[in-house]
Amino acid sequence: MEDEQDRLLPIANVGRIMKQILPPTAKISKEAKQTMQECATEFISFVTGEASDKCHKENRKTVNGDDICWALSSLGFDNYSEAIIRYLHKYREAERERANQNKATASTQEKDEEEFNFKGTQVQQLQTESTPTPSEFRILEKGNSSSLKKRY
Repeated sequence: MEDEQDRLLPIANVGRIMKQILPPTAKISKEAKQTMQECATEFISFVTGEASDKCHKENRKTVNGDDICWALSSLGFDNYSEAIIRYLHKYREAERERANQNKATASTQEKDEEEFNFKGTQVQQLQTESTPTPSEFRILEKGNSSSLKKRY
């Protein structure tokens, strides 16, 4: 029984997905969640198996999104395949944009670091060229509200 539970989708996730489509006052029995859990797991295994077979025939080890779309279509789930192809296209587009933003951010950070290093060197040079000024500290003694000044 434990091995079967390991291969099934998490029941909490299945229940959450089921609740999204139902009215807020609807109740879902444990049995309904378990049945949907088994069906969804079987469906995913069926489609993934078909995609995996395709990859095996093509001597590839990795199943990708295009393989899943192909499997859905070849199994007669054309409506799902078309929807997932659109989603996959948008996902890849968003990932490209995110990668380009990360590159731009990294490039900007490198420029900022170079500028800081240059300015930091200038500040260090100015500090070593100028004469040190004495610092003034206020010392408060415990129980005494008056403060003493000391120069260092």
